Amino acid sequence: MPDAFASHYLNDAVRQFRSLKGLADSAMAQINDECFFTVLDEEANSIAILLKHMAGSMRARWGAFPATADDPPDRHRDGEFVIEERETKSALIERWEMGWQYLFEALARLTPEDMAKTVHIRETSLSVLEAINRQLTHYAYHVGQIVFLAKHLRSGAWRSLSIPRSQSAQCIPKQRASETKPDT
Repeated sequence: MPDAFASHYLNDAVRQFRSLKGLADSAMAQINDECFFTVLDEEANSIAILLKHMAGSMRARWGAFPATADDPPDRHRDGEFVIEERETKSALIERWEMGWQYLFEALARLTPEDMAKTVHIRETSLSVLEAINRQLTHYAYHVGQIVFLAKHLRSGAWRSLSIPRSQSAQCIPKQRASETKPDT
């Protein structure tokens, strides 16, 4: 894999992960503690559960990446979907932040040569590039759930994280004017 492509890919992956984190953080900033722990039904996850699970996933995948991307022996994935009484919003957000720290530090350590190396996630062999894509997709799925739940729970008080309904005509020209063309 050419170094220029691998470097560009890594930079873009970091940008995409930062964007996902920003969306989730902006959605969570709009909800109170009660909404943070609200479960819509017995099969649904609360925002708190989604954060706990994502933090566990990030620690497992990125804590020793790329040497290993598999679940460490002390990860209890099923427990990530249960909120204990002692778990507070601030403690869960602290775990969330630590998970992202693992991710961004791991990506910063990678070199273009690392992209074709092999890692293993639950019996599956993947290139480093494939493992990054797998986690990018996984986190996008859960961030979408976080945004959906926050928007649902805030209802009419929700502040759009992108172009609000019926405001495309006003927002898109401003957005285009502020965009810069990527380097070629």
